[in-house]
Amino acid sequence: MRITGGEAARRILKVPKGLDVRPTPDLVKQAVFNSLGARVEGARVLELFAGSGALSLECLSRGAAAVMCVEKSHRHAEFIRSNAEAAGYGTLLEVRTQDVFPVMSHLAETGRQFDLILADPPYGEKNVNRRSTSFAQQLLDDKHLPKLLAPGGRFVLGHTKRDTLDLVAPWVEAKMLKHGDTLMRFLEIG
Repeated sequence: MRITGGEAARRILKVPKGLDVRPTPDLVKQAVFNSLGARVEGARVLELFAGSGALSLECLSRGAAAVMCVEKSHRHAEFIRSNAEAAGYGTLLEVRTQDVFPVMSHLAETGRQFDLILADPPYGEKNVNRRSTSFAQQLLDDKHLPKLLAPGGRFVLGHTKRDTLDLVAPWVEAKMLKHGDTLMRFLEIG
């Protein structure tokens, strides 16, 4: 696992051992950030279900102004902080070690907004002939998340192909990238 672009390109990131975290593959990260292009520069970024924090560190390497990571696992949060310090981004990265949904509620209540929201949560199971109950679908359904996206901002959501999501208002899909079993959706407020 490494940072794929920007000033810290090729920096190796330490990630927790085991199956508790599924880092976004480098090729997928590269495709996402190539699609985002200059949107990252100077952006205020929120990463939900941060896991290894690789997407956040990629944003900082590519010129984001500030990043907030939300990761429930204390162990994973320590890896994120350690990688941020090692890359020289400790002061630009805030890590919240909490459940994503209460954090979104709190941030919406305080009026916080972000130019870019990234989420590549744990994958949901296959859902044929029934509505998805995955974290990805829960994010789309959450009433607080749209309030967190600044005007003109983007929400990038990763999920597996087998997890068929219902795109609900106010979300509108601007783009979709497919890589193996992974779909990355670029969403905006419609």
